[in-house]
Amino acid sequence: PHSVVRRVPGRATAAPLAFGPTARRRVSSRSRVHMASCSRLADAAALMDSVDVFIFDCDGVIWKGDSLIDGVPAILDMLRKAGKKIFFVTNNSTKSRKGYKGKFTSLGLDVQDEEIFSSSFAAAAYMEQIKFKDTGKKVYVIGERGITEELDLIGVPHMGGESEKDMKIELKSGAKVEHDEDVGAVIVGFDRNINYYKIQYAQLCINENPGC
Repeated sequence: PHSVVRRVPGRATAAPLAFGPTARRRVSSRSRVHMASCSRLADAAALMDSVDVFIFDCDGVIWKGDSLIDGVPAILDMLRKAGKKIFFVTNNSTKSRKGYKGKFTSLGLDVQDEEIFSSSFAAAAYMEQIKFKDTGKKVYVIGERGITEELDLIGVPHMGGESEKDMKIELKSGAKVEHDEDVGAVIVGFDRNINYYKIQYAQLCINENPGC
């Protein structure tokens, strides 16, 4: 019998499926999908009394695309009036904190910069923590303006990013891509203009530049 693997959205578990009665018995006897149980909140007052900080994801929690999800303003107002701290986190690096603040504002939400934690900000914060600027090196970016804007705020020189969205490589014998030997780090985020040139350039920097 043949088998395939089914990926279940939202789960880390891949459940194998097989064809034929013998294969089905084998799969059912050896494979189990375990789901975490989750009970409905029964006492909201107890939760409010026991929690001081609330952390929200953004996509699919605060907004969906460019539309605010119903009930969000009322919930945030209630939490603020109760003296709770609120933070918003996202692994979408296409915007900087400034960019996300603009989106919050466009949706009618009053959110401060320090309440926003994006992966683009996290990458820049790490570079600042390790004092990368002091090395005099550059960062090569595969990603969008969210990353480069955050790097600009801490004064770290960078290259790549959206400026190389149209770059191409020469697929011919003896072709060579020259890379900047002053690149000391590569940051990779979501890039809607990813291309082979960027991947090759980043790989060259990592492989050929000591310490990168």
